[in-house]
Amino acid sequence: MLKKSEIFLYPKPWPQECEKYFSPVGLAVVDYGRSQQLLSDTDAGYYGVQIMSEQRKAYFYAAAAVLLWSTVASAFKVSLRYSDVLCLLFWASLVSTFVLFCIVLLSGKLPLLKVCSGAGLVRSALLGFLNPFCYYVVLLKAYSLLPAQQALTLNFLWPIMLVLLSMPLLGQKISLRAIAAILISFAGVVVIATQGDVRALKFTSAAGVSLALASSVIWALFWLYNLTDKRDEVVKLFLNFAFGCCFIFAAVVLLRVNVFAQPKALFGALYIGLFEMGITFLLWIRALKLSKTTAGVANLVYLVPFLSIVCIHFVVAEPILASTLIGLALIITGIILQKL
Repeated sequence: MLKKSEIFLYPKPWPQECEKYFSPVGLAVVDYGRSQQLLSDTDAGYYGVQIMSEQRKAYFYAAAAVLLWSTVASAFKVSLRYSDVLCLLFWASLVSTFVLFCIVLLSGKLPLLKVCSGAGLVRSALLGFLNPFCYYVVLLKAYSLLPAQQALTLNFLWPIMLVLLSMPLLGQKISLRAIAAILISFAGVVVIATQGDVRALKFTSAAGVSLALASSVIWALFWLYNLTDKRDEVVKLFLNFAFGCCFIFAAVVLLRVNVFAQPKALFGALYIGLFEMGITFLLWIRALKLSKTTAGVANLVYLVPFLSIVCIHFVVAEPILASTLIGLALIITGIILQKL
């Protein structure tokens, strides 16, 4: 039996000379430089190795984020029954900004706000204009015009938009495989937008389809510009939303929007602000940081649209259309193909 002195618990990254061993009670790593033995399950239990692996934590955070994101499309659609777009966005963005500020404060990152440069603030203002202001105005309007399952799946095209925009913005070349992926995904868009009546090309709402596709473009732009911003994720997300709130408030004032919403609309805004714009994004960031590889958890995001459709069916009472499932399968096939 191994001695206690021969058991070593390492944080990641794992030393090459060590081997990970998963047991029912935790993760043990044995240094081969001192021992040629791995812990048995009995040994692990005997020595009380009770730590949870970082990868397991990563999966836990990622699963929580995926489950919460899967409810958001339903929350959008139900909340828009009791509120207009700007009123809902006004309250939701206030909630998310407050939550993000609390997280900045509790995590001890408030000093990072004080040392933020003028250029950093300008960048946050521009990103805040893209998201949450433009992105959610366009996306919520699309949800108000389309069935929730259509708006959801069309918005999910953003990884393909990312590839298209990376050519002019980043100077990246596109391969034949990427072109094939784009064509497959756009075929899925046509199937969804026409509800399977591809020959007739009759859209449920041409304006709604255009807005849902535009939201994917806006999100892809935000993603590209945010990628080059090396500041702390939580701090820059808070600043983006703080500036975004200013733009939303200005729009509310200029358009004379009545923000005195019904209680059901306020509850929807609270839910969206917490689980779409605030806490869930931070759970996802945490999962990516803990995971040994980004792909280890990133692929879980493909579960979101499928789980969302199930949630929409039961919460919003929309029948699940075959055209939605076929179109979504084509879009995700295209996304996966361009990632290979």
